[in-house]
Amino acid sequence: MIFSDFKLEGNLPIYIQIKNYLSSLINKGLLPNGSKLPSTRELSKILAVSRNSVIAAYDELKADGFLYSVNGKGTFVNSEKLITSSDWNIDWESLENSFSKTANELDIVKNEIPWSSDLISFKSISPDGDLFDMDEFKKSFMSRISVESHKLLNYGYAQGYKPLIDFLGDYMKKKGSFSKSKTTLVTNGFTEAFDLILSSFTKPGDMILCENPTHNTSIKIMSAHGINIQGVDIGKDGLDFDMLENILEKHGNSIKFAYLTPSYHNPTGSVMPPESRLKFYNLMKKYSIPIIEDGFNEELLYSSSHIFPLSSFDTSGNGVIYIGSFSKILFPGMRIGWIYADKKIINRLISVKRCRNIHTSFLDQGVLFDYLNSGKFEKYIKKIRKVYGEKFSVARKCVEKYIDNKYILGDGGLHIFIKLKGIDARELLDMCYNKKVIFMPGDIFFTDNSGYDTLRLGLSRLSLEDIEKGIKIIGETIDEMNEENK
Repeated sequence: MIFSDFKLEGNLPIYIQIKNYLSSLINKGLLPNGSKLPSTRELSKILAVSRNSVIAAYDELKADGFLYSVNGKGTFVNSEKLITSSDWNIDWESLENSFSKTANELDIVKNEIPWSSDLISFKSISPDGDLFDMDEFKKSFMSRISVESHKLLNYGYAQGYKPLIDFLGDYMKKKGSFSKSKTTLVTNGFTEAFDLILSSFTKPGDMILCENPTHNTSIKIMSAHGINIQGVDIGKDGLDFDMLENILEKHGNSIKFAYLTPSYHNPTGSVMPPESRLKFYNLMKKYSIPIIEDGFNEELLYSSSHIFPLSSFDTSGNGVIYIGSFSKILFPGMRIGWIYADKKIINRLISVKRCRNIHTSFLDQGVLFDYLNSGKFEKYIKKIRKVYGEKFSVARKCVEKYIDNKYILGDGGLHIFIKLKGIDARELLDMCYNKKVIFMPGDIFFTDNSGYDTLRLGLSRLSLEDIEKGIKIIGETIDEMNEENK
């Protein structure tokens, strides 16, 4: 206790000794500015002195400007005049490691044009919160609290909330991916899931094969881990399998993982056909390269019947690690994702997760399980497929009408990817920003510093009117740039 070293000495009046003691604490910064002191009655008991002595000491300190009182609240320290700037300065830049430097360099929130309410912003591909089933979510919250009570507010298990794990197992079974040798680990979204895998099974310098372009967050995580990223081009005809086979012939024995997003690939929006999925899986199997499959937005497939994920080819093996998440369609603030993989892999990852953050919020997991298990999720999916499908259809027609392009990629979902005809997307962005329209320049998604002439349009949070208005402005700006370059 802060007053434990107070001792009465000599013949000096007690109130003076208390005053000197408290002023010493204040001068040393041991009683910070604005901190509340014990009442005179409490402090007299603590110091084993009369209350009158404490009252007198407080009055002296108030007169000297060290204390002040607020009626009904108590007595507080006033040390503003004593606060001086410290000459102790650490050179934190010299202490920063490569992980932090890379994360900061690739942080698009810090380094790209920020959103503001006066902009037509095509940057985001997060879901439209106005579509969330808030009434059903509230019911699920109360329902799960009544079932579990305080259990959801205590420490949980690193692997996850058992009812949610069981639900996700059944969910993967519906995707055709069920295996008795596999199980689920609940994570804080895709980001933690991917990071856990790389933290557990890679080291700096390892090579990972992925699409080019690919998910910017994945590039950031791989780069922060010192991964050697080997991209395989995606064009208007999909993944370049000739390029892939050349890479495998040259580096096949050196590749640690293949990372792939088969459905509504970010940023292109492409959906890999079933034949291409099987071909890719068999090539990785041939070279014994384990696959990390990103199940990004599979639930939004509205233009055809369900296409089975790569993990569905692997029910009798352990070569595919599947990462799932509802974050781009449902309650991203809850940060719930999962890894579905061989039990031995999950067993390793559980310990790594326990070392990192003990477990994902059991309250969030419990409420999400209740919502998913209520049957409302299926109705919600049907609703958003219709809404997002209409937005995509309108956007595609607008791009074809207004934007001079080399080709357009996207089979649906929340975004469209555009390859321009020799136009620098960042120059275009600067000009569009002056007209209150912004988008995501495509170069941030490329593994080889290319893509200067590409851009991604996120559609999920915009009205149909703003989609057309914004795309028209982008198209007109491209026409202006073409005129200037003639």
